[in-house]
Amino acid sequence: MTPIKMPRIKMPRMEMPRAILFDVDGVLIHSMFHPDPARCRRWDQHMKDDLGIGRDDWKTFFGPQFGDVVRGKKSLIPELTKFLPTIGFKGNAMDFLAYWLKHDNQLNTGMLTAVKDFTKSPDVAAYMATNQEHLRAFHLWNTVGFSHFFKDMFYAANLGAAKPDMEFYSAVDAQLGPQTEPPLFFDDVQKNVDAANAHGWEAVLFDVTEDFTTHPWVAARLRQH
Repeated sequence: MTPIKMPRIKMPRMEMPRAILFDVDGVLIHSMFHPDPARCRRWDQHMKDDLGIGRDDWKTFFGPQFGDVVRGKKSLIPELTKFLPTIGFKGNAMDFLAYWLKHDNQLNTGMLTAVKDFTKSPDVAAYMATNQEHLRAFHLWNTVGFSHFFKDMFYAANLGAAKPDMEFYSAVDAQLGPQTEPPLFFDDVQKNVDAANAHGWEAVLFDVTEDFTTHPWVAARLRQH
């Protein structure tokens, strides 16, 4: 008996959502280092009155040891415990960290509103790609509430590499898996944008919310909502 050949049913091609990645400080949270002083949002402006230490003394913490913390090679609390007495802080490191995390989260609400509308599109998968150590990453995700906006956070301490190291972008690619389109990335630091573009992503230098909302791929989806 000759077998009956069944006609092939052509299945519709399912497009994979495009990965859209956002830096945190300077994009989702207002920067304290913006080149325009009028746009700087200083979380440490009352540090002298509240904690007894000066801003200029505190910022010396952001040296080589902080780079190791961001990349997950050292832990934040032990490094703060060693550093803070050298600038006259009398409390413990966890009290200082609680103060830091409480104040360093001045949200860019206009940007987050735009992201919320944008992610209603089914062909969008939104993530964070940021240089953070473990404790602040946890705070941003759970306490600040970025988990309500994004599918995941790719952060330096967890990846073992920081922007603009090429290893950072490769590690993010590995976690994203195969993509049908290059990830679209928004960052406020030119060297991070340049590195991402060199890696093969589509990266955009961010300064104001309109840098995101007027991007052609983004704008086309915002118009649908």
